[in-house]
Amino acid sequence: MVTVAALAACPHKSETLTPEPTAPLPTGGIAAQPVGVLPLTLIAAEDSLHWEALLGERRAALAKSDSIIGALLKARAPEATWVLPDELRRAARRAPGIAPAPDQMGTALLFHPTKHQPEMVPDPLRSELRTLAALVGGGRYALVPAGLAFRRTAGQADATAELTVVLVDVRTGRVGFRTVARGEGDDPWTALARALKTLTPGLP
Repeated sequence: MVTVAALAACPHKSETLTPEPTAPLPTGGIAAQPVGVLPLTLIAAEDSLHWEALLGERRAALAKSDSIIGALLKARAPEATWVLPDELRRAARRAPGIAPAPDQMGTALLFHPTKHQPEMVPDPLRSELRTLAALVGGGRYALVPAGLAFRRTAGQADATAELTVVLVDVRTGRVGFRTVARGEGDDPWTALARALKTLTPGLP
């Protein structure tokens, strides 16, 4: 909401706020490797959308978002072996006291990029990602949907879904890829699905 207020107060700067285009997933670099997909923990919508009923209870909205993310990754980027949130949760339950609960790992810390380049994942999240990856096959990378925001599309009734996606090298803690996938729709799930499709351009 602060961002929206700032834009309204500074209309003369709007030309500098054009979002960067969504970068495609670097599937070539993760092909044939297990890649853990962390559950989404941050979801928010602008009040002006009045989507409280559509989004429903927070846990249900997060679970539906995870389902859409997982289904489209598997269908549109089969080069990688995606290890989805439910599998990560099962692995964590099998190792109590060793593995963190995936839904409580603080992945929303990666929603905003740091000022330092290259971007590094802070501890304890860094060590938690490494531990979890080791329990599900020792893959080197984790895909983190760091946050999902719904904003009203300017001049339209639709909304824009903005999904921040981060790919982390769990061995080094380095963020190797970051982008914001955007898609429009008249409901949250259509907008999210269209946003995810921008990660794999060239497909219908």
